[in-house]
Amino acid sequence: MITPVEPPPEPATTLTDPRALLGGYLDFYRDALLRKLDGFPEDGLRAAVLPSGWTPLELLGHLTHVEIRWLRWGFAGEPVAEPWGDRGPGERSPEEPWHVPEETAFADLRAAFLAACERSREIVAAAGLDNLGAPGGRFDPAERPTLIWILFHLLQEYARHLGHLDVVRELADGRIGE
Repeated sequence: MITPVEPPPEPATTLTDPRALLGGYLDFYRDALLRKLDGFPEDGLRAAVLPSGWTPLELLGHLTHVEIRWLRWGFAGEPVAEPWGDRGPGERSPEEPWHVPEETAFADLRAAFLAACERSREIVAAAGLDNLGAPGGRFDPAERPTLIWILFHLLQEYARHLGHLDVVRELADGRIGE
């Protein structure tokens, strides 16, 4: 039987500042993603165990691009060469399944994820929660979401995918509770 590992604590239950609460939970989930992937053997990172067919490495690539799409390209309006770079080769679109090139090493993708998260933190720190996404990025000029809406969207995306990863990890090697 594998003993569950105690995760770091969530943000304080007395926290009332929305910016600190959202940022704290995003960092909590970002850390949880890396914790859940830690110790996966290379073949496990590249193996699909669910019928949908995605791999843990592809999930890491997806969440890296989620950070880029929603905050760099979407909110900040920064040019991004391949906003759908987590999708299959060739013509890339949101409808394509996740894909990580075979030659991509976990360490390199982990570093890209950490860099994307750091840039996301910089973008969030420089803006008000009620600021609208920049025109010219991901969003239609008439339908630009606020930063607080984007951050809540990111929280639900992380929570959903980390639940998926919990199941994958338990099926792969019995590890739970991380």
